[in-house]
Amino acid sequence: MRIGVLTAGGDCPGLNAVIRSVVHRAVTQYGDEVIGFEDGYRGLLDRHYRTLDLDAVSGILARGGTILGSSRLERDRLREACTKATDMVEEFGIDALIPIGGEGTLTAARMLSDAGLPVVGVPKTIDNDISSTDRTFGFDTAVGVATEAMDRLKTTAESHQRVMVVEVMGRHAGWIALESGMAAGAHGICLPERPFDPADLVKMVEERFARGKKFAVVCVAEGAHPAEGTMDYGKGEIDQYGHERFQGIGTALAYELERRLGKEARPVILGHVQRGGTPTAYDRVLATRFGWHAVEAAHRGEFGKMTALRGTDIVMVPLAEAVTVLKTVPKDRMDEAESVF
Repeated sequence: MRIGVLTAGGDCPGLNAVIRSVVHRAVTQYGDEVIGFEDGYRGLLDRHYRTLDLDAVSGILARGGTILGSSRLERDRLREACTKATDMVEEFGIDALIPIGGEGTLTAARMLSDAGLPVVGVPKTIDNDISSTDRTFGFDTAVGVATEAMDRLKTTAESHQRVMVVEVMGRHAGWIALESGMAAGAHGICLPERPFDPADLVKMVEERFARGKKFAVVCVAEGAHPAEGTMDYGKGEIDQYGHERFQGIGTALAYELERRLGKEARPVILGHVQRGGTPTAYDRVLATRFGWHAVEAAHRGEFGKMTALRGTDIVMVPLAEAVTVLKTVPKDRMDEAESVF
């Protein structure tokens, strides 16, 4: 077989582990040829690709980012790709395409599959919001980074008697905020799934100070928002990829808490630091398993599907199932977190 692989959307710890696994399984087990399209679907459209052999993927297991590069594709260009799907199969001589990415990438993969490309998807998102898989690689790394940051911030917050508002990633699903906040012992967690009232956070901080605990750490997902009428915070514009440009809830909330409390409150925006660096052992293993099973699925002719973790097993699920609904934090998990504040 000739297998094409690409990485699209936001970068994520573990992408290189998938690429390495695909190449190792395809080349050593089946004698396949693997080509890598550069900069995501853009490379597919612009015909930018290179051969990936064992030497090309040597030493990349522990590297963050992606050796193939990544990008987001405008909707018009995606439609263009769909109209050329069967032509691209013939032109590149590929028997299978393995796109690695999140919701947007997998939505595009489904469209290309419907248009005639033999696609096997691999899910990737640090937000852990793809509903048909229990976990996605990159999430464990992001939670670890956020947890360590809050562990460190507690000492400086206590030294200066401040409130630290730590903004982590999570546009529509608050899994990173939930798990890192719990792991770090944050004193408040704000998620996109449940609008928050700043008055509740003010009360929490005041009660802590009254008990002699003169600092607090609040973990807030970037997509969290206040309950209507509780504080000024507007919605952002929609960008060319259909994503809302958030207005900076961490900064806005820190300002609001300082105004109401009369105490120093500082925002810390972790941002893209959560995406970078070395993936954890868990993420390396999961990414490697996903790559291995994607190649196996391609050889079985299971196209229009993606790899998924169910319990401890890797299974194949339809791409249509993967992009139907986002996996958000359920009420019982929020209740668990609140019980330890």
